[in-house]
Amino acid sequence: MPLSCIEIIYVDAHILVVNKPTLLLSVPGRAEDNKDCLVTRLQDNGYPDALIVHRLDWETTGLMILARDADSHRELSRQFQDREVHKRYTALCWGDLAQDEGQIELPMRYDPPNKPRQIVDHELGKYALTLWKVLQHNTDHCRIELTPYTGRSHQLRVHMAAIGHPILGDGLYAHPQGITAASRLCLHSSELSVTHPYSKEHLAFICPAPF
Repeated sequence: MPLSCIEIIYVDAHILVVNKPTLLLSVPGRAEDNKDCLVTRLQDNGYPDALIVHRLDWETTGLMILARDADSHRELSRQFQDREVHKRYTALCWGDLAQDEGQIELPMRYDPPNKPRQIVDHELGKYALTLWKVLQHNTDHCRIELTPYTGRSHQLRVHMAAIGHPILGDGLYAHPQGITAASRLCLHSSELSVTHPYSKEHLAFICPAPF
């Protein structure tokens, strides 16, 4: 598959930062027809050494960092695990939040009968924390900044839906009005900060949301 709409934000001998488009998997899926993904497109088009470090959902767009050697992969993975990587997302959410900022602290777990959905579960769920800040108030929706402290699967989508403000275009967690309010999932990885695995330089990347 061609590199096509994958924008290269930054590249050196050790890391690669890209802007992932919507409707593209981060890694290959199990089904044979789900082999096309971000990492294989990169590997097939000039970056055969690209190694996945973290993931974005199929519909989510924005910044992703990949390693280009085993040592860089190990160090970046450690930074993610130790929560040393700073990530911020931009989203459009249904309705208007009463406050300008706050946090959502709701434990989550996978819901096997409803794959691939995640659910809030106060007994069996794992700790999950999201910080949010309203950037713009609108009549029927708001633009917000989301900062995940933890990195649970679908965390931002589940947390916003749980407090009654699902992300627009979210076919898994939004109500019918929220789903039809946008032509895509309005969730974008807009800021990413890491420590370079070799130079130890602090790197901060910004990629404005396309919505």
